[in-house]
Amino acid sequence: MTTILLALGLVCVVEGLIWALMPRLLRRMAEELPKIDDQTLRIIGVVVLAAGTGLVFLSKHLG
Repeated sequence: MTTILLALGLVCVVEGLIWALMPRLLRRMAEELPKIDDQTLRIIGVVVLAAGTGLVFLSKHLG
């Protein structure tokens, strides 16, 4: 349970940093998002999901 809370906390830290440091960029990205087709967004999501899963796997086996 503490691992899940740690992971969620880290996600919040990263998200908060992005919003605090680059709000204008995030607004521009949000405006461009509807222009990207669903298949491309799905592929990006799968790639990010795989990268995250790989990082979790590495952290469990290296630490």
